[in-house]
Amino acid sequence: MPRLKEIYKKDIIPSMMKEFKYRNIMQVPKLEKVTVNMGLGEAVQDIKVIDSAVQELAAITGQKPVVTRAKKSIATFKLRAGMPIGCMVTLRGDKMYEFLDRFLNFSLPRVRDFRGVSDKSFDGRGNYTLGIREQIIFPEVDYNKIGKIRGMNITITTTAKTDEDAKALLKYFGMPFK
Repeated sequence: MPRLKEIYKKDIIPSMMKEFKYRNIMQVPKLEKVTVNMGLGEAVQDIKVIDSAVQELAAITGQKPVVTRAKKSIATFKLRAGMPIGCMVTLRGDKMYEFLDRFLNFSLPRVRDFRGVSDKSFDGRGNYTLGIREQIIFPEVDYNKIGKIRGMNITITTTAKTDEDAKALLKYFGMPFK
């Protein structure tokens, strides 16, 4: 069993039930999924960019990414419908908890000039999105083998109804808010 899942069951559920006065364990919000998305605009000129991004994302998450394709043609960006423009991974279950554990405890502290993540990135329905500027903060990425530094978006989807519940849940998991 992943470490964060154990912490959730033993510590977070009882403390959130006490704090928010939930009457049932099933009312306590939980993590549903973590989505890691890497948009690659430069893939329009060079298609090999997608392959390297897929390899990096697979190393970071431990799961094979899906290549995302353009839905519409946009002439100003020289983009046609169906062209590959990014890749994404959706993590659930044990892989989600393990990724979140590595991300919160190893990767986030490696960000330069890190002062905490914004607490304003909630969507109003209890989901949190976080942008990362460089993929080299992850220890799984070999610094010598990367061609270009790329960013990514990480979305944490919870079953919380409000942003306050989701923020409290993520704070218990160890998310370093400002």
